[in-house]
Amino acid sequence: MTSSALTTLPLFPLGSVLYPGGVLPLRIFETRYLAMVGQAHKTGSPFGVVALTQGAEVRVAGAPAERFATVGTLAEIRHFEAPQPALLMIECAGTRRFRIHTSAQQKNGLWIAQVEWLADDVDLAVPQDLAHVSQALRRLVDTLEERRHAEGKDDMRLPVAQPWRFDDCGWVANRWCELLPMQTELRQRLMALDSPLMRLELVADLLQRHGIA
Repeated sequence: MTSSALTTLPLFPLGSVLYPGGVLPLRIFETRYLAMVGQAHKTGSPFGVVALTQGAEVRVAGAPAERFATVGTLAEIRHFEAPQPALLMIECAGTRRFRIHTSAQQKNGLWIAQVEWLADDVDLAVPQDLAHVSQALRRLVDTLEERRHAEGKDDMRLPVAQPWRFDDCGWVANRWCELLPMQTELRQRLMALDSPLMRLELVADLLQRHGIA
């Protein structure tokens, strides 16, 4: 990997993991991120979301230094609001994964990284022995949609964004990884896996433990 093949990205370290195809609402009020997000919205440029392994999302005096995972996900702003000065409300979509080669923190606290892009999940049909994992997700989405309509909240966003791809290994695995209760470290490890089939198999084990499928 040569330096010319790397891309420079501003980073947003969070206590959560963004998956490709996932949706992430954010409330921005720190100065370092207000400027970054404002510029990203103005120019249509993305930023990188990485999971914190040490430190907190908001800087406080005496807190441990921020450390974060080396694999993250590119975030594109899909919805932007500025309800009051020094406050932004945005919704981001996860697109592609990247691996950090080097990172440096600027004087204002913003992290900038040199990253390489990771391969997207290959399109892979859900095998028959894991069809129950996809079927369980479809049932969940159908139930949430029915509840939304019954309560007259058709404009309320579902936790699983369209387009739905219930026949694709990576998409189904990613959505369950977002929905299931698990530690951030495990969520991060599953996101960083190269094999969507292996990710789905591990999700199937988690569902069995939770008595879901």
